[in-house]
Formats: sequence, C-alpha cells, structure tokens
Amino acid sequence: MPSSIRGHLVRVLAIGLSLFVLAEVNYAQLSPQSQLAIFGLFGLSLCFLLFPIGFEHKAAWLVDLVSGLAAVLVCLYVVVQTEPAFRSTWTGGLSLGDRAGAESALDFFVGGLGVLIVLEATRRCLGWAIPVLASIFLIYALSGSSFPTWLFPHRGYPIERIVAQTFLHSQGVFGIALKVMFSYVFLFVLFGAFLEATGATGFIVDLAKRLFRKSPGGAAKVAVLSSGLMGSLSGSAVANTATTGTFTIPLMRSIGFRPHIAAGVTAAASSGGALVPPVMGAGAYMMLELVTPPVTYLQIIRAALIPAFIYYLALFLIVHFYSQRIGAGDIEPKDSALPESSIFRYEGFLFALALSALVGFLVAGYTVFRSVSVALLLVIVLSFFNERTRLSWRSIEKAFVKTARGGVPLVAAAASVGIILGVVTLTGIGTKFPSTILMIAGDNLLLALILIMVGSIVLGMGLPSAVCYLLMATLIGPIIGKLGVVPLAAHFFIFYFGMMSMVTPPVALAAYAAASIAECHIMSAALAAFRFALVGFTLPFMFVFRPELLLLSADGSEVGFLRPFLASAIVITGIVPLAAAIAGYFGGALSAAMRAVLIVAAALLFYPGSDVSFAGVGLSVANAAGFVLLVIVIVRQYGRKKTEP
Repeated sequence: MPSSIRGHLVRVLAIGLSLFVLAEVNYAQLSPQSQLAIFGLFGLSLCFLLFPIGFEHKAAWLVDLVSGLAAVLVCLYVVVQTEPAFRSTWTGGLSLGDRAGAESALDFFVGGLGVLIVLEATRRCLGWAIPVLASIFLIYALSGSSFPTWLFPHRGYPIERIVAQTFLHSQGVFGIALKVMFSYVFLFVLFGAFLEATGATGFIVDLAKRLFRKSPGGAAKVAVLSSGLMGSLSGSAVANTATTGTFTIPLMRSIGFRPHIAAGVTAAASSGGALVPPVMGAGAYMMLELVTPPVTYLQIIRAALIPAFIYYLALFLIVHFYSQRIGAGDIEPKDSALPESSIFRYEGFLFALALSALVGFLVAGYTVFRSVSVALLLVIVLSFFNERTRLSWRSIEKAFVKTARGGVPLVAAAASVGIILGVVTLTGIGTKFPSTILMIAGDNLLLALILIMVGSIVLGMGLPSAVCYLLMATLIGPIIGKLGVVPLAAHFFIFYFGMMSMVTPPVALAAYAAASIAECHIMSAALAAFRFALVGFTLPFMFVFRPELLLLSADGSEVGFLRPFLASAIVITGIVPLAAAIAGYFGGALSAAMRAVLIVAAALLFYPGSDVSFAGVGLSVANAAGFVLLVIVIVRQYGRKKTEP
C-alpha cells in the first residue's frame, strides 16, 4: 500500500475515532456494546495501519489491509446484531445478547475470527507479552479439566462457549476494560494532545528550567517536575520518558550527571506521573468501575494528593543530595530560553486554566467525560486568542493522529485483557486464586501485601501499568478487603505497584526508553531508576497501614486536616534519611555504615504502630527510635562539617 494512501486512511480513521468518542460519550445514541464495538472497529483497524506486519514483501501491505477490513467486519457484525435498527437481520429475530447459549454457526465464526484479530493487533502494538498471556488463559478455559490441583482445575468449556464469552457478549472484549478506555482514557489522551499542540505542555519544561536554574542539580529537578506534570497528562511512563527525556537527559549530562543516572532520574520521575492528580492516567478511571463500595472521581483525586506529593518530594531530595555529592553545576542562563516574565506567557495561562477548568467542572458535579470534554473545548477556543497557541486545521489534524497513535495500543491492550477477564469470569479462577493467597497468608496482612506486590510487579513487567492494575484488581483486589483494609487503599496499593513495575529490573520499560536516549547500558539505567523510585515501593505499605495518608480513616470515612498532617509529617521525616542514604550524601559524603544507619532510621520512622495515640494518629516506639537515630546522624554530620578545614 503506498504510504500516501496509508497516511490518508490513518488520518480519516483517527479523526473519525476522536469525533465518535467525543459525540457518543456525551450524547449516547447506541447501546453500550455497540459503542464499544465501533470504538474497537476504529482502534483495531488503525492498529493494522499504524503497525505494519513487518516482513519485506511487495504484497505485505495487502495483509495489513485485509486484517484491517476483517477488524471492521467483525466489529460491525456485533453492532448489526445488537442494534434494533437492524432487527431484520437478526438470527431467529433475537439480538446477539438474547440468543446467548443458542448462537449460530456464523456467530461462532465471527467471534473466533474476532479473538484472533484482537490478539494479532495487540501483538503488533505491544509485542508478545499480552497475546501470550491471553492465549494461556484461553488454553486454561479449554483444557481446565486436565490441569493439576495446584493450577485451579475446572470442568473445561467447549470452544463455542469460550468464543461467546470472550467476544460475542459483554463480559469479554467489549467489557469493562474497553469501556474504561472508551469512557475516560481516550478523552484524556485527546486532551493532552491538544494541550501539546497549543504549546502549553512545552511551557512546563521551560518554566521548570526557570524555577531551578540556580539550584544545585537544577537540571535533574527540571526532569522531576516536568516529568511529573507531563506524566499526569499522558498516563504512560514510557511515552512520558520518551517525551521529556529527549531534553532533560542531555541537560542533566551537561551538568555532570552520568548517563545511566540521568536515565534513572527521568524514568523514575516519568513513572510517577500517573500517580499525580487530577488526570492520573487510566488507573483512576478503572477505580471508578472496580472499587466497592463505589467512589467518586473527586474522592480518588483527594486520596492521591499526599502520596503523589511524598513520591515527588522524595525524588527532589534524592537528586538534591546526589547533586551536592557530585558537585553538579547550575543550569547556565543561556540554557533557559524564557524571559523573566515567562510565568505570564499565554501558554502558561492556557495550561493552568485548562487544568483548573477540568478540576472545577469535576467539583461542580459534572461527570468525568463531560468535564474533560468541556475543558478540551475551552482549550480549543482559548487557543485562538494568541498567535503562538492558535490551532490551525493542520495542527488539529495532527492532534487527532497523535491521539490515535497514543490511544490505539491501549484499545488493543484493553481488548486483549477483555479476553482474559472473560475467561476469569467463565472459569471462576477469580475466586479460587484469591482464596489460595488468603490460605497462604492466613491472617498475616503484611505477607498478603508482599504476595500481591510481587504479583503486580511480575505482571507489570510485560503489561502496561493500567492493564496490570485491571488484572490484579479483578483477580486479587477483594483479598485485601477481607483482611480489613480500606477498599480504596487496597486499590491504590495495586495501582502503585503496577506503576513501579516500569522501573523494576529486569524488565523496566520506562528505564529502557530512558537508556536509549542516554545511550547507556539498559540494566545500569534500570537499577538507577529502581534506586531513585525506591520510596514508591514503600509508600503503598504506608498508606495501607496509615490510611490517613489517603485522607481516610480506618473505616474508610473521610478525615479532617490534623490526622493526615501528622501522618504525613512522620512519613516525610522518614523520607529524609532514606533519600540521603540513596544519594550517599547528608551534609557530607556518607560511608557505607552511615548509609545503613540512615536506612534503619527511615525503616523505623515508616514502621506503623499505635503504642501511643496523638490526635487520633497512632505513633509507635519504633517511630520515636527512628527520629532519635536521625537526630544523632544529623548532629554527627554537622559536627564533622564544622571540624573540616
């Protein structure tokens, strides 16, 4: 297929996809299954155009075209067999949903083809990990009776039943995973693409350079701030790393950071972006569908505030101490392209107003999709009042195409995860697996949390973090609730470790992306990212045992200001020695023994307990011991510094 024709088809489908989502989520005309089928139609067909099959042959384009057309046909079949407007074509006069258990041979053929198309589209977009995992679940559904006892055997199901469950009905491909992408995630990808088209997101980096120009290791702090803000919009650790890393990594190297350290800082900061409200990537929207009892979007944002602040404060402290240790220079004035009045540039005004409007509409009680739709319209309208931000038809088209390129892999991933979730529902493994973990852990909450952490990290090594969260929340989310954990805290626990898998060796995808930019060894970058993001591995345990960090009480109700403030003060005090130990500097270079002492002090400060209660916040003897140990180290380091010539 000539590249010009392929490009034209991509543009048409990308614009069609964006306009369809905007129209249908705000003014629904179709049934939920038909909405998702058309969403899948656009997304899957775009997969085959944006990600060619890859082998060199003059007819290779024909495979892409036929695959794309097949995706269109199988999705259209679901629409036609669901919508009352096409009642005359229904088999036996019954819709696809009404003839569950009595599907025709044509239904099964289309469903089987649809499953194969979803797996192939996902393979092209995201590699083999998700299709292989989905295939394992399909084999499990088919051959469950032959599995040993420790692999959760079941009676097994015929192919027809599996196909119906995973593609033809609403518990598989066209289920909750695709619904979240359609109703929430795609709109935020579109919102971010339009903000970038106006230049408003580029302003973030310029402003960060201005703020930290004269600070030790200012370039690393630019990376932390810009990656956090950009990551909140994109929700993708890898995409965020690739976007901000292209200028923050060279900037860090120019002031003395070694390549793998620069890559590690960028990867750690980018991975935390999806933890930052108000956007938070896909995970927050999935929580709206999965947390029981249900929570609102504002409750999720509210709960995310303190953990996100603590995560980025820890990163700032680590890069600050590390910069002092290596004597990293300041950002030269010539590297900051902004005039003194940069904070008043129209791009900054547009960015601030867009996010303020988004939050304001949510507070006013608008639904999530209506809030982001109105905020997007506001961005488009306000962009025309300044020549630098004004959107031309060409830039709008590019924003649509960029959205498609960023959103299509998520569509394919969600469709594949739908296959897995369909099998989970069909076979009952969703209840067997949690029961096994409960049996292993007994009444030991900490052991159960560690098992869930390991599962989330292992799954997240090959899956997008939002997909990892969805799988883990579905499979084992109820476990923590049975152990007495606040439901929202349980889901945040799983969500955080899904994000941390992006910087966990050996498969640390965000670190891989950063390493390619920094031109350094992949594993060195992954280990550095893991080290810088270490607080992200401790935070989930903290807010499970101290729900005040999520602005919640132990029974899940909201709390006032004092208890979260005191709980945060304890945790932040613990972050200081942890950051110093990781960086190897605390008023002076630290020996291995002093770093170990600081790690012990941090662990004691993080340790939960209620030996003493102050204003409703439990304090342990361990916390007091950690504080005393920290003071001793501070006095020692200060005394050493005074005696140095």
